[in-house]
Amino acid sequence: MSRTPDARARDSQTRKIQENISNVEKHFGEMCQLFAKYVRTTAKLRDKADNLVREIGVYADTETPNLKNGMRQFADHLATIQDYRQAEVERLEAKVIEPLKCYGSVVKRKREDLKATQSARDREAKQMAQLERTRQKNPSDRQIIVSSP
Repeated sequence: MSRTPDARARDSQTRKIQENISNVEKHFGEMCQLFAKYVRTTAKLRDKADNLVREIGVYADTETPNLKNGMRQFADHLATIQDYRQAEVERLEAKVIEPLKCYGSVVKRKREDLKATQSARDREAKQMAQLERTRQKNPSDRQIIVSSP
């Protein structure tokens, strides 16, 4: 039995939706991973700079008062920069990574919706085929055709 133009259009539309879902799943997942990697790298850089600030403080304690004061100021400025880096890490996690992670559940839900819709279409097509077979066997017996599932 050949498929009707409507059925072909629905199949084409279903394939396009599946492609879109797969495309979003692939690319958003990759972006999420890359952003997470970027945030981890930035956090590691912040941690290393914090270690540098501590080491500058330790070194400053061994120097003369003038150099000690200058080194402490330098360490304070470097620590301030790291505060900004920490804020960047927190903003990226909250404003970029979390929203991207939400797409995982959205994509999963859309894939399930599409599967349920496709199952319903398949059931309907089977019922229509069965009705057509019944109608071809007994074209004049309307009672059987009407009672067909």
